[in-house]
Amino acid sequence: MSGPAATGALPATLTLVGAGKMGFALLQGWAARGLAGAGVTVLEPHPTKDVTALCTDRGFRLNPPVGQGPAPESLVLAIKPQMLESVAPSLVQRMAPGALVVSILAGKAVATIAARLPAATAIVRAMPNTPAAIGRGVTGAFANAAVSETQRRLAHALLASVGAVEWVESEELIDAVTAVSGCGPAYVFYFVEALAQAGAAVGLPADLAARLARATLIGSGELLHRSAGVSPETLRQNVTSPGGATAAALEVLMARQGLIELLARAAAAAKRRAGELSG
Repeated sequence: MSGPAATGALPATLTLVGAGKMGFALLQGWAARGLAGAGVTVLEPHPTKDVTALCTDRGFRLNPPVGQGPAPESLVLAIKPQMLESVAPSLVQRMAPGALVVSILAGKAVATIAARLPAATAIVRAMPNTPAAIGRGVTGAFANAAVSETQRRLAHALLASVGAVEWVESEELIDAVTAVSGCGPAYVFYFVEALAQAGAAVGLPADLAARLARATLIGSGELLHRSAGVSPETLRQNVTSPGGATAAALEVLMARQGLIELLARAAAAAKRRAGELSG
């Protein structure tokens, strides 16, 4: 089940449970791909003005009474994980047997979701990351054995609306995905913080060091994005002249117990904690 799947079409009937930051990012992505109409239901007890406006503009049903509208072909869970217990009973009344459930609830295993939603058999557990808010995210996804190929394509289409999608063969690998791409934006932002502090330490005004660090990360990320087929290693080597300043810095970063070892320890800690939260 590894590797990309065809994107496919979005479902005609869909319920989004939770329209916070990630839920709203998904909703925006679906709307950008043309999804509209009363077949889409959004359940959000505290909708923001943006959520309300988007629902009005696209004709989505916002918080309709139970029983109003068609039973959804797909149900996307985007609430806070700790809300599953309290929300699940009301969702049972809105689900049709055999509906696809796509969960982005961090730390909630497929077995937990199935136990709380007895009508759910076909379940996809997914881990997106925060760049999804600008359509540049990446999501790791796992489908249980009850998910049909058609449902897998449908889930791929839903998740691909906010960025790339990578499928993993076992649910346990979702914890590793969490450690790399789920938590990864925080690592990157912290690197920018650290680079800015390093700039100040070598004599730059703090505000200038912060601007340089931020712009360097943004530009380097975009160069990586546009350099399809070119490895990060090659891009690094292109910047590094033998015996130059970059080489001197990399000698420190690549030394024993350097950046690779540090990130390996960080990812291992994140994976371990993600596994503990998944129960």
